[in-house]
Amino acid sequence: MNVITFGTFDMPHIGHVKILNRAKELGNKLIVGVSSDALNFSKKGRNPVYSEQERLFLVNSFKGVDKVFLEESLEKKREYILEYKADILVMGDDWKGKFDEFSDICQIIYLPRTPSISTTSVIEVVKMSRPSPEDNE
Repeated sequence: MNVITFGTFDMPHIGHVKILNRAKELGNKLIVGVSSDALNFSKKGRNPVYSEQERLFLVNSFKGVDKVFLEESLEKKREYILEYKADILVMGDDWKGKFDEFSDICQIIYLPRTPSISTTSVIEVVKMSRPSPEDNE
């Protein structure tokens, strides 16, 4: 069975590893769509920390990931699912119900997110731990 999932994977963290591992357990091939820089900006209103090429490389390095590709548009999800012959679409449960429209072409599974971790929270911790310019004076 082919499993597909999507994400930005801007600042890889334990939550990403856990959801990818759980997704892989559902099938024998895990395919991951990594949001392009432009798509990420349109979704979140900010540029990613790592470029799309760096994020593709990082996600491809995760154990269990068999294929990565660049997701260029949310409107092309159906095309991606069909192109990669996905039997299962896996997303975090923060997206619950948002992809049910694809249940006619594959099974949809929403997995629980890892509590108390998100890319936004990781970015905030990093920002807070950086010395301010005044500290260098």
